[in-house]
Amino acid sequence: MNPRTVPGPRRFTLSLLILTVPLLLALLGPLFAGDPGPRAASFTLGGGHGAGTDFVGRDVWRQVLLGGRPVVLTALAATVLAYAVALPLGLIAALTHRRWLEELVMRPLDVLLAVPSLLFLLLVAAVLTPDAGGLALLVALVNIPDAVRAVRAATAEAAARPAVEALRMQGETWWRTAIGYVGRSALRTLAADAGVRLTGVLYLVATAAFLGVGAEPDAADWAVMVDRNRTGMFLQPWAVVLPAVLIMALTMGTNLLFDAALTRPDRNPGRDRRGRRPAQDRRGRGPAQDRVPQPGRTPAPSPTDGPPRAPGRDEKSNPCI
Repeated sequence: MNPRTVPGPRRFTLSLLILTVPLLLALLGPLFAGDPGPRAASFTLGGGHGAGTDFVGRDVWRQVLLGGRPVVLTALAATVLAYAVALPLGLIAALTHRRWLEELVMRPLDVLLAVPSLLFLLLVAAVLTPDAGGLALLVALVNIPDAVRAVRAATAEAAARPAVEALRMQGETWWRTAIGYVGRSALRTLAADAGVRLTGVLYLVATAAFLGVGAEPDAADWAVMVDRNRTGMFLQPWAVVLPAVLIMALTMGTNLLFDAALTRPDRNPGRDRRGRRPAQDRRGRGPAQDRVPQPGRTPAPSPTDGPPRAPGRDEKSNPCI
């Protein structure tokens, strides 16, 4: 079933169902993880371990409960930091009348945009050893150029409206003009971009942790679990399948939720925004030139046709002519 063909409320419910499980496990899982039990043999099933053991004999289900919070919090922090920098820079580039200022804002970001995100993370990790906070800063840094371009493109049309000049002439502050009018005009576009960007950030954070950037080799992390347990995929698949499915559900549910939230349902087809039918529907007929005579009905006389004539008589039968 294609999610785009599902009606608005059903699509919203579907996205919530997909997102709820991984999000609850990520945020509330550590509260129910409990104490670590004795380790067993690697990649085994049973023995008191419902989902088996991982590559060092730890309980897989406990690792799943502990491993979601670093991924979710790092991705959310990176997305918020990226937009905290991108919003003012994009609005400055869209609202300024000084060409040199726009070039000063956009051209350095183009240089950073030319470097692949994952390559940049690996280059920094080769020099430094970032933790979870450092990984969030790095991921936010590589997403800033794209986010600035998205903000500038979404707000450029609204920034060129006469209303912006009117606000300037009235003495409104720059922030009120930029955020209150220009930013609000592009809110739906920016919200859609934030949903897609959060999905990309989740993948990038998971990939970085998969490669060992920002996470310890034996850390309780969904991406690290996929990396470290893939050697025993055919012996104990749950150690790889569970975290991989949860990452997929988290990213897909986030994207579907933003898509459903930004879709305006057509509550009353055939009506305008005020709930009224168009004038053609309210009259029950179209314009005069589009009217088609109904079978069995005599067309109404035009005002210029004069009085109706008696049936069966023409001009020759009138003795006055």
